[in-house]
Amino acid sequence: MSAAPEQGYGPPGAPRRPAIGPHTVEDWLALNPTADGSRVELILGHIHVSPAPSGEHQLAAFTLALAIREAVRAAGRSDLHVVPAVNVRISTAFRTALIPDVVVLTRPPVGVSFPAEALALAVEIWSPGNPRVERELKMLGYAGAGVPFFWAVDQSSELSEPRLTAYRLDEGLYREEDVLKPGTEAPITASPVPFRLDISDLAV
Repeated sequence: MSAAPEQGYGPPGAPRRPAIGPHTVEDWLALNPTADGSRVELILGHIHVSPAPSGEHQLAAFTLALAIREAVRAAGRSDLHVVPAVNVRISTAFRTALIPDVVVLTRPPVGVSFPAEALALAVEIWSPGNPRVERELKMLGYAGAGVPFFWAVDQSSELSEPRLTAYRLDEGLYREEDVLKPGTEAPITASPVPFRLDISDLAV
């Protein structure tokens, strides 16, 4: 069953998507793990291979996952589970399956893949090499699948400082609600639990 609306990958008025490719979610699930740690995802029927995450990327994901877990525990939400880098079946109809850097699940993390409807939050840590179209298609996928909250973390580069942008799902599209920049601890309201963070903590 598709997690996304059958009439489209997103609501009417969303940006147009490329034609759907030949690969299915079942094909993707049958792939063998990569030997070099690269991530293989499926976006609209097309296989996308990303290099293994850098040390900086993995540190940011690990630190953020720990912080979210502490917030979940502080909120007394034993029904929520924080897990890094799991396989998520976004949509069978639109042949999309992703591996977000961190997720908050609404069910115990048992198994090797999870349906999108089990996600309360998806977090993607963008590397400088992530193309803009890939970022947009992933966000459209999470939104079309009904994931209530989405966080995008931009890593620091020579030209920009790190940033976390938090989105809330509103009528099938993500609306920007919080933007965190280094230097101060600030709340994130687009979150399944009360949460505060100084994004500087995610850097090496």
